[in-house]
Amino acid sequence: MDAAVQRYVDGIAPEHRPLFDRVHGLILRTYPEAGVVLSYGMPTYRVGGRKLHVGVWQHGVSFYGWDKDRAAGFLARHPDLVSGKGTIRLRSRQAADLSDEELGDLLHASLDA
Repeated sequence: MDAAVQRYVDGIAPEHRPLFDRVHGLILRTYPEAGVVLSYGMPTYRVGGRKLHVGVWQHGVSFYGWDKDRAAGFLARHPDLVSGKGTIRLRSRQAADLSDEELGDLLHASLDA
């Protein structure tokens, strides 16, 4: 992992680290070829020409850069996670209610070619 990304990860608050680790691990298991860099101040996963930004904030994890049309099914099933234009906000306390399969749907909508 890039040193800047590692510093970001090392600075994640303990209450949100398990959720970030879950998302990070799921991305890398699904896309082992993914590159991870710091972009816009947060870890950004790149697969080919596609990218997904994953930021950790006071509430938990937010996702940016996903394709609205490709993520339509995920958004329809989880409208409560949409926070503003282009942001999916997953609170750490909500994460247990969202399966890896559901998170995988968002990842595929974001990173599949």
